[in-house]
This record gives sequence, C-alpha cells and structure tokens, in this order.
Amino acid sequence: MARCPPPPTAAVLNWPTAPPEKGIPLMLPRLSPARRLVTASMLMSAGNGAFVTCSAIYFTRVGGLTPTAMGLGLTIAGAIGLLVGVPVGHLADRRGPQRVAVLLVALNGVAASGYLLVRGFPVFVLMACLFTAAQRGSRAAQQALIAGLVGGEEVVRTQAMVRSVNNAGMAVGAGGASIALQIGTTTAFSTVIIVNALGFFASAAMLATLPPVPPAPDSPPDEPRWAVFRDGPFVVFTALGAVVALHSVLLQIVLPLWITTYTRASTAMVTVLFVLNTVSVVLFQVRVGSRVTTMPRAVRASRWSGVVLCGACGLFALSAGGSPVVSTVLLLVAGALHVGGELLVSAASWHITFGLAPTGKQGQYQGFVMTGYGTAMMLAPTLLTFLLIEWGSPGWFVLGGAFLLATLPTGAVVAWAERTRRPPPLPRPSRSQVHATGMTHDRNET
Repeated sequence: MARCPPPPTAAVLNWPTAPPEKGIPLMLPRLSPARRLVTASMLMSAGNGAFVTCSAIYFTRVGGLTPTAMGLGLTIAGAIGLLVGVPVGHLADRRGPQRVAVLLVALNGVAASGYLLVRGFPVFVLMACLFTAAQRGSRAAQQALIAGLVGGEEVVRTQAMVRSVNNAGMAVGAGGASIALQIGTTTAFSTVIIVNALGFFASAAMLATLPPVPPAPDSPPDEPRWAVFRDGPFVVFTALGAVVALHSVLLQIVLPLWITTYTRASTAMVTVLFVLNTVSVVLFQVRVGSRVTTMPRAVRASRWSGVVLCGACGLFALSAGGSPVVSTVLLLVAGALHVGGELLVSAASWHITFGLAPTGKQGQYQGFVMTGYGTAMMLAPTLLTFLLIEWGSPGWFVLGGAFLLATLPTGAVVAWAERTRRPPPLPRPSRSQVHATGMTHDRNET
C-alpha cells in the first residue's frame, strides 16, 4: 500500500518563515519592539485610568480615610517618588533597562493589588509609597529601554505612539470605571483595583518578551558617577521643562473650578474640553512627533509651544464674565490651543532629552527628567489653585508669561549643552595600520 505524501511544508508552499525569537512564545504575534512597547503601555494605562477615576471614592468610602489624610499620604508618596528616579535610572543603565523595567512594572502590580488591604492611614501610605516609587522608577527604565531598542529618529515617534495609546487607554479605563461608580459597592471598587493590578502584570509580561538591551559599559575613571547632577545645561533644561509641565494639570484640577466659578458656560464644558484633549492627542501626537526629527526642529517646536500655551492662557482669562456663548467659544479655542501646545512641547522635550543624554546614561538622565516632572506635579495643585482660582484672570496672564519665558531660551540651552558634550573617542589604529605606517605610540612620548 502506497504511503500518503507528507503535507507540504512552508518552504514548499513558498511561505515566508522566520525563526522564533529566543524566549518569546510561539503564539506571540510578530510585533516589532516598538509595537510591543506600545502594547505594554496600553495594558498599564487602561487599568490605571479606571483606578484613578475611582480611587478617591474608594479610599474615603472603603479605606476609611479622610480627604485630608488621603492628600497627605499622596504628598508623602510623591516626595518619595522624587528620590528614586535618578538612582533607579542609573540601575537600569548598569543592569540593563529591560530587566529593571520588567521588575518594576511587576512591582507596580503588587503595590496596586496591595490597595485592597487599605483600611487605614498606615497601610495606605506604605502602598502609595511603594506604588509611586515603582512607577517613577519604571518610567525611567522604560525611557532607557526605548532609547536602547529603537534609537535615532524612531525614539520620538515611539514616544508619541506610547502617549497616544496612553490617552486612549486612560479614556477607556475611565469609561469602564463609571460602571463601578454607579454600582458603588466594595466589590465593584475591588474589581477595578484587581483589573489595574492585572494590567501591570500583563504589561510586565509583554516587556519580558522584548530583546534585552545590554548594560552600559563602565564609565571613564575621570567621569562622575552621577553625571546628570553636574550637567549644567541639562539641569537648566529640566527646570524649565518643569515650569512648562504645569500645563498638564490644568484640565484635571484648574479648569473644572474655573468654568464653574468664573464663567457662565455650561459645566458640560469640562467634559467637552477633556474629550477634545484626549481625542486630539490620540489622533495627532504621532503626526506631530514624526515631524520633530532634528534638534533645530525640536528647538522651534519648544519655542512655538510656549507661544501657543501663552495664547491659550490669555483666552482662558478672557472667558470669565462674558455671555454663555462667548465664554463657550473662548473656552473651545483656548482648549484647542492648549492641546496644540501640549503636542508640540511633548515632541520637543522627547527629542531634546534623549538627544542630550550621553550614551550609556539614558536611564539616569531620563530619571532626572522624571524627577523634574514629579516636582511640578507635586507643587501644581496648590500653586495653580492659588494663582488661577484665588487670584482670577490676572493669574492666567502670569502663567502664560511663565510658559513663554520657559521656552524662549531653549535654543541657547541646547547650544550650551552641545558645546559641553565630550567628543567621541578617536578609534585606535589596528595593528596592521601601525605596521603599515610605521607609527607607534609610547605613553612616555610628548
């Protein structure tokens, strides 16, 4: 009896084949490193969006905290988070950013699940500090991981993709959290916390499939270990960036109070401006980021962001006291300018901070950037509430001027940084080149 012919192989059918990457399960789709980074970020942001929406009600209603105690605990956690960015970023440089990122994102999941145990202030502070420290550290490690995996012009594009999916994920998570808010039971809130923790674990698993980035080589003996603290132009740029970063809390904290206190527009404008911002980032951040491909373009984008954000502040100030129609129109135009400035400054900041960070120190430098951003976020609620809500319209003009003054010196700071960068070492001649030219090198020669 004749044997049946074997089934045709992929080679016979002329199908494209590729060996599976080491350590990656066969069922994982063939995603590029950039797309895996984006997927990992999306998994985190969706759960986190749901948790952020419900957290205040959960901690006060189920966790037994007063609003004052919750605010104090978050302030303590934020202060702890400021201390870990640079050391953890340095650890990512020395041990490899992929390994450190996987560990810290998984630790984020552990801390997120620990919120289920909160029934008083001590446990809340402990878990909040652990969560914030892991989150700030993991962000620095992920920045170094992006630089190590994609590099070049793709860094800004990848960051733009990450930010776009983050906004989409946060919006989806917030929408899902509305169900838990409507139910309002401990079980409903606990489900949101579990979903958030699972998002971090899934994200860590996705990051684990990425090819490892080798640790940075040892620094020259004459180079300081914590180089970022002695890098004057980078410190100045980070400080200026922290001022501009104040724009990122306007939607969540200031504008709801401004619209309901100073304008005659409908309170629905709070939601309209939030949707406008989210949709604009999802649709346009990658397009804007793709155009910022050189340092001169990044400098121009940074300067324009200050102009646009200053214009937005002026229109927000003018929205007070007018008719409902006038206030609504001014708020819409100001919201569009606000998100436009946000898109520009994000792309510019990514290109400049990645471009100025020395090779092998991306984690340390990005950790320092995270520290500057975290400082701004910690000070922003009190500062902006006083400036814009207590003072009123004049405060908007002060804030707009601050944005303008913080972005105009970008070119000078970048030029200063480029002048102070150590030039790359000259390649050593090979043995054959030495014999061919008859040149030798004696360290005693002058």
